Amino acid sequence: MYGRKLNAYRQTNLQAEISVADPYIVTKMLYQGVFERLAQAKGAIMRGDLATKAKKLATASTILENLKSTLDFSINKDLAQSLYDIYSYMLDKIADATIEVSCKPIDEAVKIFMPIKQAWDSLPMSARQEANERRTEEQRQDQQFRDGAMTKGSI
Repeated sequence: MYGRKLNAYRQTNLQAEISVADPYIVTKMLYQGVFERLAQAKGAIMRGDLATKAKKLATASTILENLKSTLDFSINKDLAQSLYDIYSYMLDKIADATIEVSCKPIDEAVKIFMPIKQAWDSLPMSARQEANERRTEEQRQDQQFRDGAMTKGSI
């Protein structure tokens, strides 16, 4: 009983932290999570542990689907489409690894994804600060809009 409540608290706390976290850090963590799950799946395949392989590949797929769903095509359509295509390719390779029970598709997914992660990790602090300032301004404008809508709705 207490375990479920503690897990629910942890999940709620994590969601609250993510909702205000720096998107750069969140994306970096998601990228790292993909690499870790793929490495774990590869190890599971080598050991013949199909249950762990399936779990780790499913988690990597979930992370990639999340990354795909957060792409903003209105800011840079070409970049967003390129990332969408790469994430889709990786999902296809994960599906191949699941069906073939082979490390080769995982290696192909990692090979295509590594330059993206390296580029993300090397973003200059000035670009991160600029994005954060833009995000803060957008949040302020959203809050002003919500406050205005609440005032109008309460009259």
